Amino acid sequence: ISLRDVEPGDLPIFFEHQRDPEATRMARFPARDRDAFDAHWERSLAEETAIMKTVVVDGAVAGNIVSWVRDGERFVGYWIGREHWGRGIATAALSEFLRRVTTRPLVAAVAVDNVGSIRVLEKCGFRLTGPPAAGEDGVREVVYVLED
Repeated sequence: ISLRDVEPGDLPIFFEHQRDPEATRMARFPARDRDAFDAHWERSLAEETAIMKTVVVDGAVAGNIVSWVRDGERFVGYWIGREHWGRGIATAALSEFLRRVTTRPLVAAVAVDNVGSIRVLEKCGFRLTGPPAAGEDGVREVVYVLED
């Protein structure tokens, strides 16, 4: 895998990834329509604190990994297209991202039943901070933190 800056041609692939019903069910994150998706990415790419990378596997766009600051804390999130699941790509991408982005602590919130993403975080050294709680959108989440 490799990480590179997000390019305009990546966005149609990201759009299709986030439309996948199985992925949205697992992430507990609803798909955006095209206008909302484009507006979100335009804002995100313009955000000064954002770090946004495309995950590339064997020359193909496999997903994205992003980091942003909210309420003084740096968060990380990722989305890998379902056709790339189960191959260790998210773990490899997050590991590479953590070598590049050394700000700590780094926070990740994940839906409680997104077992795959929880495994990725734990493999990369993130630790559970407490019991599940409802996130801003009402989804029950657990928060993981990487301290060092």
